[in-house]
Amino acid sequence: MSLNAQFRRRALWMAAVALLIIIVAWNTPALDPAMYPARLFVTYVHEAGHGIAAELTGGDVLGFVVYPSGAGVATTRGGARALILPAGYVGAALFGAALFYLTNTWRRTRTLSALLGAALIAFSVFYARPDEQGRITALLVGVGFGLVLLAVAWKLSLMVNVLVLNVLAMLTGLNAVLDVRSLIDNSGAMLGQVRNDAAAFSAEVLGLPAVVWALLWLALSVLALGFAVYASVIRPLRQPQPPDSVTANPEDETILDILKRGR
Repeated sequence: MSLNAQFRRRALWMAAVALLIIIVAWNTPALDPAMYPARLFVTYVHEAGHGIAAELTGGDVLGFVVYPSGAGVATTRGGARALILPAGYVGAALFGAALFYLTNTWRRTRTLSALLGAALIAFSVFYARPDEQGRITALLVGVGFGLVLLAVAWKLSLMVNVLVLNVLAMLTGLNAVLDVRSLIDNSGAMLGQVRNDAAAFSAEVLGLPAVVWALLWLALSVLALGFAVYASVIRPLRQPQPPDSVTANPEDETILDILKRGR
């Protein structure tokens, strides 16, 4: 079996393990304390999506807040509201899909972990803001996850990096899937009485019921992550792989191993 095929098969197993971890952890109340940082990270990505959409559509992101409760708020100025409002759920799905695709196609996964970690730290320093009580939850989440990813990239093996990045990709990619239930179950939110992205979109952009937008964003999230899984893992495995002349994968070494070997 070629090196690329071996990598993709191992990546597929890691993706399956990551999905199992998320399903079990998200539906086991006893694991809520362990999942708390992950929930904050999902909120972080959601709010960052609003801010990035504002910047990309000619507006400005003035900052964003993540509350200890898991809620969040992004403050923007200008830009296209029709793109900024869905960029929380849909942006998280696209981030998750892109991260999953890169994780399972690019064998230099530790480099990807390091780049993502550095980007989280930089974005947090520039845009994370304290909440009304002065709590710097957003900054702690961004910098904390960034440092963890840098440590994982520095010390741990390829497959550990693949697993960690797949978990993050699925957490963010399925954000709309996991959270849309609360929008649908909250009749007040569906009627626009409670402020959320779907209700705001209905009020400010196009006056269809908020549940329609919530379900649409749910479908887009599932499609985005599903396409990433198919394009990065399933389709390549179905194609014939040319033999590789390399018999060992240097990416199985950690960065520390490489440095030690070079001494």
